[in-house]
Amino acid sequence: MALLTPLFAFLYHLPQVYKWLLKPYYIASLFMSIAFLLVRKTPGICEHLSTQREDGNSCDFDWREVEILMFLSAIVMMKNRRAITIEQHVGNIILFCKVANVILFFRLDIRLGLLYLTLCIVFLMTCKPPLYMGPEYIKYFSDKTIDDELEKDNRVTWIVEFFANWSPECQSFASVYADLSLKYNCAGLKFGKVDIGRYSEVAKKYRVSTSPLSKQLPSLVLFQGGKEVMRRPQVDKKGRAVSWTFTEENIIREFNLNELYQSKKLGKTKGEKFERPNEPVFSPVPEEEEPEAETITAMDTESKKDK
Repeated sequence: MALLTPLFAFLYHLPQVYKWLLKPYYIASLFMSIAFLLVRKTPGICEHLSTQREDGNSCDFDWREVEILMFLSAIVMMKNRRAITIEQHVGNIILFCKVANVILFFRLDIRLGLLYLTLCIVFLMTCKPPLYMGPEYIKYFSDKTIDDELEKDNRVTWIVEFFANWSPECQSFASVYADLSLKYNCAGLKFGKVDIGRYSEVAKKYRVSTSPLSKQLPSLVLFQGGKEVMRRPQVDKKGRAVSWTFTEENIIREFNLNELYQSKKLGKTKGEKFERPNEPVFSPVPEEEEPEAETITAMDTESKKDK
């Protein structure tokens, strides 16, 4: 099942994969991912390589190389079980293919290993994955505009993503968040984003860590009247994010988007939890019922007799 799931996802998104592979970043990543295969299988090059095969065939994988490839393939399948987009599937495959190439090249020849590792570092510093450029209803904030926008209208509920462009998780989540904005954006429910990798003061104010170890990127926060109502992922006492998967289903359920969208679209405010976050959620105390008219008349009669 762990093998079939990414396979079906790949086939379903095959037309999109073709478009991605035509971009320079993925073309270069593809060649780097199969670099060891090309070196080991290319005639005229493979004959000069060392091998541990008993038959001395240096143009084929030895048993140790096959073992390394099988082990990393298992890791890729386990990692892809938590992938939620095709970008994450492809990114995981590329990442672990490069790791396998580093190990195999160093095992083959330390000079080839150093050369390949240098190429990986240069590629990482100079080439970035293409950003999501599809349709969306999202307002991008800066450090000067976020507070004003969140506090401008108390009737508007904001869902804001705190992200960083260098984060692979944020890049993979971009298409999911864009789809949510297309489905649920309305006059009373809006979606926003702020790059805390660029605006560090915003990260400090809203207590979102940009450290990769904290695993707080991306963070989704729901605001009402400029005040935070809830966020995902939650953060423990040590400042680390509680494990949470950013799937569309999880976000809809946790943020109650269906009910929130209907209430905002139809203008319903009575009994809505997010409309009045400062009010107590307890049931109101029932008012005392007024005494019936007959009881009041009897009491007046008794009072007159006493007099």
